[in-house]
Amino acid sequence: MSASALKDLNISQSVDLEKGKDNSVKSCIRKPVLNGSKCASKEENAPSACPDAGTNGNEAGNADVEYIDSENLVDLPDVDATLSTLVKRLDSKDWVMTCEALNNVRQLAIYHKERLQELLEPLVPLIVKSVKNPRSAVCKTALMTCSDIFKAYGDLIVDSIDPLLVQLFLKASQDKRFVCEAAEAALISMTSWISPSVLLPRMQPYLKNRNPRIRAKASVCFSKSVPRLDVEGIKEYGMDKLIQIAATQLSDQLPESREAARNLALELQIFYEKSQASTSGKNEGEPSASPDAESWEAFCQSKLSALSAHAILRVTSATPKESVAAGVTSAPKEGVAVGC
Repeated sequence: MSASALKDLNISQSVDLEKGKDNSVKSCIRKPVLNGSKCASKEENAPSACPDAGTNGNEAGNADVEYIDSENLVDLPDVDATLSTLVKRLDSKDWVMTCEALNNVRQLAIYHKERLQELLEPLVPLIVKSVKNPRSAVCKTALMTCSDIFKAYGDLIVDSIDPLLVQLFLKASQDKRFVCEAAEAALISMTSWISPSVLLPRMQPYLKNRNPRIRAKASVCFSKSVPRLDVEGIKEYGMDKLIQIAATQLSDQLPESREAARNLALELQIFYEKSQASTSGKNEGEPSASPDAESWEAFCQSKLSALSAHAILRVTSATPKESVAAGVTSAPKEGVAVGC
């Protein structure tokens, strides 16, 4: 082969190689998630199309995703078309399509919640599936969807909330900070928009879950939801039941659970002492009951074992009550901080 022909062959192979590189890069570019008709996220890398990408044993190629805040979501251009394919797209194996569908659910919850309500029963299991998705982008978008659904439907969603609860508690305790924060926001939305009278019974079983992290997050949400009950609500739920829950959580293995139990015990003490003072004020003309029968100490000793009563009384006598100054009667109705 002449030197000239060899040179031409090398040039041709070089060009083919460069084209191959361009094609492999282009195969990694995925379509953006759309906010209605408006482009709302950056282009993302598709790990499955890039077999040489380094994964280090973890999720490959974390893409740059722009997550859309609820207030920035716009209405859908064609609601009927979106609804007709929503379930299918949520169950898609294409994670970009799933993210788009989740954002569509959020848009529908904000702008067309009556239309979306008809699909909630089949949608909730698919949202749970997305929350469990190992890809962080799908998981976080699903958690943001939970926040918007809780706000839109409030008590109407409570019958479908059980499969979501365990996942929210788990995600709120995991190491990925941005997923943890999204799960916290969903828990705050849940405890803000769902009445505590119907939410507390749903959360109570998770206080005994075998997973200590689930117990811890459930304890925090439970203790911070109780003050949202009014006086009658606490009486209806049962002071004896609540003080037993606080006593049980005080011996939990995680500090987060124990701290939540301390806060709950203090809230209950404030409520109990205020209710006793109110009762005494109404019955000034009647013979007063014995001091022991109305005291916080006597109440704890009558409802708990000696060891549990001692633990509760030690906490409520040693901790400054100013830390929960407002008590149950003036607790905020919205925004329960959970904490990672």
